[in-house]
Amino acid sequence: MKKTILLLLLFWSLISLAQQQTVTSTISPNPFEESTSITITIAGSSVNEASWGITDHSLYLWTWSLDINDANSVDCPTNGSWTASNEANRFTYTSASDTYVKTFTPNAFYNRTGIGRIGFLVKAKDGTGDKKSQDNFVEVGAYQVNLTAPAENSATIIASGGSLSIGATNTGGNASYVLKANGNTINTNTSTSSYSFNHTNIIGNQNYELQVTQGITLITKKFSAIVNPGSINEGMSAGLLDGINYNTADATKATLVLDAPFKDFVYVSGSFNNWQPTGSFAMKKDPASGKFWLELTGLVSGTNYTYQYWVVDATPIAGTPSLVKTADPYSTLVLSPFDDPGISSVKYPNLPVYPVGQEREVTVLQTGQAPYSWSSATTNFIKPAKEKLVVYELLVRDFDANRSYQDLINKIDYFKNLKINAIELMPVMEFEGNESWGYNTSFHMALDKFYGTSDKLKEFIDLCHKNGIAVIFDVALNHAFGRNPMLRMWMNDPDGDGWGSPSVENPYFNTTAMHSYSVGEDFNHQQPRTQNYVQRVIKQWVEEYKIDGFRWDLTKGFTQNCPANVAGGQEACTGVKQQDRVDVLRKYADYSWSLDPTHYTIFEHLGNDDEEQLWANYRLNETPSKGIMMWGIMTGPYNELSMGYSGNISRMNSSSHGFTANRLMGYAESHDEERLMYKNLQFGNSTNAAHNVKTLNVALSRMSALGAVSLLVPGPKMIWQFGELGWESSIFTCNNGSVNSPSDAISGDCKLDTKPQPQWASNWLGDTNRSTIYNDWAKMITMKTVEAVFSGTATMANTSSLYPNIKITNSALASSQLKDVLILANFNVITQNVATGFPYTGVWYNLMDNTTITVSNVNDPITIPAGGYRIYGNKTAALAIADYEKTPTILLYPNPANNYFTLNTNTSKVQVFSITGQLVKSFDGDQSAGHQFSVSDLNQGLYIVKAYDENNRTQTMKFIKE
Repeated sequence: MKKTILLLLLFWSLISLAQQQTVTSTISPNPFEESTSITITIAGSSVNEASWGITDHSLYLWTWSLDINDANSVDCPTNGSWTASNEANRFTYTSASDTYVKTFTPNAFYNRTGIGRIGFLVKAKDGTGDKKSQDNFVEVGAYQVNLTAPAENSATIIASGGSLSIGATNTGGNASYVLKANGNTINTNTSTSSYSFNHTNIIGNQNYELQVTQGITLITKKFSAIVNPGSINEGMSAGLLDGINYNTADATKATLVLDAPFKDFVYVSGSFNNWQPTGSFAMKKDPASGKFWLELTGLVSGTNYTYQYWVVDATPIAGTPSLVKTADPYSTLVLSPFDDPGISSVKYPNLPVYPVGQEREVTVLQTGQAPYSWSSATTNFIKPAKEKLVVYELLVRDFDANRSYQDLINKIDYFKNLKINAIELMPVMEFEGNESWGYNTSFHMALDKFYGTSDKLKEFIDLCHKNGIAVIFDVALNHAFGRNPMLRMWMNDPDGDGWGSPSVENPYFNTTAMHSYSVGEDFNHQQPRTQNYVQRVIKQWVEEYKIDGFRWDLTKGFTQNCPANVAGGQEACTGVKQQDRVDVLRKYADYSWSLDPTHYTIFEHLGNDDEEQLWANYRLNETPSKGIMMWGIMTGPYNELSMGYSGNISRMNSSSHGFTANRLMGYAESHDEERLMYKNLQFGNSTNAAHNVKTLNVALSRMSALGAVSLLVPGPKMIWQFGELGWESSIFTCNNGSVNSPSDAISGDCKLDTKPQPQWASNWLGDTNRSTIYNDWAKMITMKTVEAVFSGTATMANTSSLYPNIKITNSALASSQLKDVLILANFNVITQNVATGFPYTGVWYNLMDNTTITVSNVNDPITIPAGGYRIYGNKTAALAIADYEKTPTILLYPNPANNYFTLNTNTSKVQVFSITGQLVKSFDGDQSAGHQFSVSDLNQGLYIVKAYDENNRTQTMKFIKE
């Protein structure tokens, strides 16, 4: 295929390869057996450490082993992760000879026997950005077979009727050769050390095996020939989308569509053709769109089929492969030979078996799937208002012992009692490896299987909706990682290992990141194909999983304006407003809202106000009101307060950013920063021995005050898992419990490591020092979500202080309602008389316990102990916590309700409020348990019921009116 490549693109391709280096290595002794101690030596003169950012000679061996047939590749158990190599694999540097050496015995090092070949490369501790060498392969054992033509594991593209010359040699004298094609023997030579054969008149795809036997040792070499089927132009039916198109009228059929520009032909290889596709599985090409497509027939409803595309470029540009075998880019379920062995049958029962003899991910196809049966709670779910959101961010991997969706289901009461109204899951799309934060996504439309099945996740989402809790997904669409099909189909792969960086032809990815926060491979969001892919991802999770919103990771990267050589520097460019990413991210938000007008759109931009305003203030005047929520990192100033030092928290207020509405999702803690409690214990103010913040219980006692001055600020807020229990483990805690920060030159950084499990139940909730935080925050969250005053306006001084003073007022409320709140705190380590500034004199209520004070001078100070706080209101928090109980005694059912609800106790009065605090219905007078309270006249939505029992004790509950 003829290709026209711009010189500019070629320039960028050269830059993209600059990180990978070609190193010089030797192995001694060689040849060697698997039980022989060997030494790999790397010539220091061949390694440019500086280009990888290395200053201490810390190079690492990344290695793998293959069996005697050079198949069944298995990574070395001590590799570590690509972003954090294990210290066991670090090379020893000798300055006198300027060499790096690593000595090991293969069968012990790889923990296997029957090794026929080892592969290795040299890398930086964090290999991100292609900080690695070329792949190197070395044969193991005295008896060896060398395939001279074609290359081992290669695929030769030939015309129909063409021929293939095959040649091989062996050591140790004569051997017996048997050549098989598609399982059938086509040639033999019983005694030779130099084999040759010419296979002629090839009209179909051939999978070859050359079996070479010497004595009792058998070595098999594999390779293939792919026949060019020629051009098969035929229009495809209207309405077909990229990926799998199930035929709703006929479960024996499905149509596959692949968009593969610059490619000459594509075969579909799968379990339905025994992974040996004939000409009938060559995809047709639609003349209008240029897309490849193929209708599969004869499928059995309910059967799991697996397949890959064989994507062929008959005349590839230098350094790119002619054949790529890849799963479907639009897969919703993939099987992985790398990850699936580590997935337990308990978490994922009946996981389809990865097909023997294949390589890399395969796509699962199943016709006749029964759709998940969602409850009415999900189909009628009314999302909490953006201004009232309290989001609980969690990583499924580190939440509980089984690291599964079932763990979350089991803990639904924990979430309910904390009173949060949204849960944000860190990425659960198919990521590389099993134990990950999830941002190394490879298939954005597929659910990663490590946490459980699709139905189990849907069960959790349904359960959340039944309890008034929205579910938000963290999604990483700035980038993708090496297994991504859209990367692999157009990649630079000079060493032929099937992995590489984007080539200049890639219609989805930049060859180098166009911003200063490079992670994985960088999507080009100005490309229409990328935009189509992103919209398909949005549609998948909104429609199939009923997801209520997305938190978009790293939105700074969605620009094309900041290449490495940009005037003024890449970092400076990335950090300021870029109109191209403003426009494309608005387009993605618009698409989300076209599917669900109340969808939450949240950007992790952490940028300048002038740019963020263009999203936060976008489409606010519509019904329902839009506006994109912006992540608001406030970890620094809040941690200063918790440690006992002055902090300026005024930027927790949306208005300080120039946002017209409350669209700042502020937080004192997220997955990405050092934990507040850890820093309290390491760096807290210890000048007062009686209140030493470095003491665990003292540090814990200050966290309720932190909640008061963060959670109650109007607008959406977020907490990180177990902040409500004062989890003090460092973000740099390793999986063995030690702590290694990036400052540890040799062994840091364990940031992404799986964390030791938190101490559930009695060990934490039974600890009063921890449960007090949980219970206090629950009261505050309840107030925030149901009391209308907290939808009002906040006044916060733009100064650094130990004594935050927050005034909140809602002028839309009557003076007979809770309309004014004053929040005070003392983050000093000694008792202080704290300045107040009440809005007016009179009786004020401590909203946490409903005790009162009489204010005769609005500026009189109030004495607050070290680490303490006060929340005063002009009225009691009648809706929220009149008699706050962790375990409800009054139960409301049915919920959701249609025409009526009932209560399980005798009542003296029942009131119904809107979610913003307005009284909309009242039932006065005594009623017996089971009485039907009519709500047929109410509009659909979420409401709050306040019930008074016979003893005038109260309890509040939420219910959904269908």
